[in-house]
Amino acid sequence: MILPAAKPTTDKRELIAALGRFLPDDAILHATEDLRPYECDGLSAFRQTPMVVVLPRTIEQVQKIMRVCHERGAPVVARGAGTGLSGGALPLGDGLLLSLARFMSILDIDPANRTMRVQPGVRNLAISEAAAPFGLYYAPDPSSQIACTIGGNVAENAGGVHCLKYGLTVHNILKLKLVTMDGELLTFGADGLDAPGFDLLALATGSEGMLGVVVEVTVKLVPKPETARVVLAAFDDVEHAGAAVGAIIAAGCVPAGLEMMDNPAIRAAEAFVHSGYPVDAAAILLCELDGTAEAVADDIERVESIMARCGASATRVSRDEAERARFWAGRKMAFPAMGRISPDYYCTDGTIPRKHLPRVLRRIEALGRKYELPVANVFHAGDGNLHPMILYDANRPGELERVEGLGGEILKLCVEVGGTITGEHGVGVEKINQMCDQFSSAELTQFHAIKAAFDPEGLLNPGKAVPLLKRCAEYGGLHVHGGELPFPELERF
Repeated sequence: MILPAAKPTTDKRELIAALGRFLPDDAILHATEDLRPYECDGLSAFRQTPMVVVLPRTIEQVQKIMRVCHERGAPVVARGAGTGLSGGALPLGDGLLLSLARFMSILDIDPANRTMRVQPGVRNLAISEAAAPFGLYYAPDPSSQIACTIGGNVAENAGGVHCLKYGLTVHNILKLKLVTMDGELLTFGADGLDAPGFDLLALATGSEGMLGVVVEVTVKLVPKPETARVVLAAFDDVEHAGAAVGAIIAAGCVPAGLEMMDNPAIRAAEAFVHSGYPVDAAAILLCELDGTAEAVADDIERVESIMARCGASATRVSRDEAERARFWAGRKMAFPAMGRISPDYYCTDGTIPRKHLPRVLRRIEALGRKYELPVANVFHAGDGNLHPMILYDANRPGELERVEGLGGEILKLCVEVGGTITGEHGVGVEKINQMCDQFSSAELTQFHAIKAAFDPEGLLNPGKAVPLLKRCAEYGGLHVHGGELPFPELERF
């Protein structure tokens, strides 16, 4: 779906000339062929060519860019690696896209304090690779960690397969530096474990580029565990697998990771990665336990017993580090593996209380039948973060609209059982209508007040994450977009 270009309120040539006074030519992209790679993020169903793209190298350049745009009323969208799945980095046809791709330096490693200071364009996996010689690593590990950047992780409050025990991005960072829309450089957090005043560090984390542009991050590092092993359990019934998740946590066991995959996801991943998954299973659980060798051995025995009581048909335990990595490789490559069985897929991101997993999975299956669309489930079962992947073909007229309808109903279901419309992908443009299902007008008004405190003119990532009250009134209780664009191009904060 290509968004119509808005009539620019800023003169493009004037803006390029102003940027050219302090940026080199290769840092300003404005030719159509140079802009195409930036027209979408990982949510490729929606595309928009930006008016201008800039690639600064220094904080000072970012500050000057923001001042130039602020003076001219030009909206700005910040972008990291473009791996986001909610359209958070979808550009504006009448605005500037600010790429942080050149901010790729690791600035400082402090093994004694277990911290690392990095620029926002450093890849998630690169942080752990740099920390490895010191016996440390960075815990949040999204499936896209080989490509996604820490700046984007902060913007979306990303998690990963180990977030159950070690937390999301917000739990694993100490300090941020960010540039506001008027070019001011702010520091949130501190090098210690706490900082006085309001918790602006938590406020900025997950704010989806609406409050400021992150230009530096101080992350926490954790020691590599003495032992880590994975229990792979196969189930003949998806609901039994869902029930086992709740039983494991209720027993007082906190795995490092607890993931679930249903049969379509198992088959696709196994054909792609060859992890040794049982392809006839209705569902599998991957439960990683880490710590001392003795503690892990005890936990494995407990977990296997619980899984057997919940109906597991078979269990396997990783014998060595290579097999553990193989078990996880299938899970982490499940998304790209979908390309083997479907031309397109749409991955949504609701979160629910664990006790409702069996009920919600049953309902998702029924909704798939209602919309006549197959759904593959692969998700962070331990913390109830669902990632249903709706399989479809964008070349079939009307199919994307049906996909949006199904995705919207799944998210509304998450809210109905006491959950939320996103766990780590963010709202972006994908879920902006469903924000109206989750929050009251009073709550949305407070969100807008926070936005206004940082960005009074509404120039930073406008039209994303927090809907206008007028939009919610128009959306009402409808579940299906019916072909409506996820946000009107002229809608502004």
